[in-house]
Amino acid sequence: MYEEEVSRLQRIIDDSGNIVFFGGAGVSTESNIPDFRSADGLYLQKYKYSPEQIVSHSFFVSRTEDFYEFYKNKMMFLDAKPNPAHCKLAQLETAGKLTAVITQNIDGLHQAAGSRNVLELHGSILRNYCQRCGKSYDAAYVKNSEGIPKCSCGGTIKPDVVLYEESLDSRTVDKSIRAISEADTLIIGGTSLIVYPAAGFIDYFRGRHLVVINKSATAKEVGAELTIAAPIGEVMGRIEVR
Repeated sequence: MYEEEVSRLQRIIDDSGNIVFFGGAGVSTESNIPDFRSADGLYLQKYKYSPEQIVSHSFFVSRTEDFYEFYKNKMMFLDAKPNPAHCKLAQLETAGKLTAVITQNIDGLHQAAGSRNVLELHGSILRNYCQRCGKSYDAAYVKNSEGIPKCSCGGTIKPDVVLYEESLDSRTVDKSIRAISEADTLIIGGTSLIVYPAAGFIDYFRGRHLVVINKSATAKEVGAELTIAAPIGEVMGRIEVR
């Protein structure tokens, strides 16, 4: 299965010295973290709001308890473990082949696998802070709190996650664009390239090899040299680091 595509990917990786990986939700679904956009019907019946509404800045401010009920149940999977895609990317970085992982995910699994240069476009569930005093809290504190997580000072805790209506961190954006523009190979994995502005970053790529690995078609025609319609963990797990 996918033998020829995987062989071509292996040759591209062997030929590369500055790989950048740009990943989305499909990288995490293989670690049993669901894409919240495909939330099930029961959720929709129960809450009467779309995930996009709930995970917005205005909803967080106006209906904080409802936000946290969804967030804790649908977006915090603290027992999730890195899958073969996470692990192989970390190995490629250790070998000096891969220079950056740019991710739209917020689960911290790339770092858990050993990747060091991870650019988190949408933040991380692992970082949380008090809106009043700035004190930091870990994910377990938020997950296990009753209702709205509160700081010892009485302030409301907010996840360090970029919600709808909020801007991406400008430093992370700048680093991501620089990494993509300097890469000789860009591997796009587990994303349909729907979410902007992140999807537009790939327009900065000027390198030799552009690869897309995604189970479904991407929304943006990127002119990839190689497209593999398969689960990314299954594909990357078969790559040799040498």
